[in-house]
Amino acid sequence: MRNKKLYKVTFLHLGKCYELYARHIASSSLWGFTEVGELVFEPAGEGLLVDPTEERLRDEFKDTRVLHLPMQSVVRIEEVESKGALVIRDASDGQKITPFPMPPRGR
Repeated sequence: MRNKKLYKVTFLHLGKCYELYARHIASSSLWGFTEVGELVFEPAGEGLLVDPTEERLRDEFKDTRVLHLPMQSVVRIEEVESKGALVIRDASDGQKITPFPMPPRGR
């Protein structure tokens, strides 16, 4: 039997570019949102090295069953073979990802 699909989701949030892994991606029942569920993290305490980014994301999303991301914040969704490192980076630091234009913040 083939393993469940694995997706790498790249999205923008508060000036940061997040990369998470999930087993479920769908159009949300909330209009204009993408549903991301079954987030994938390494088991806590696995191995000798601790990845601070993974620990931060695990803490931030520990009680999250499903993320409903605004479609304009989603940069890319990739179906991948295996999980890589989780990433949080500044969206404005010259990475090869060009964010979708967002409306200006209130004055």
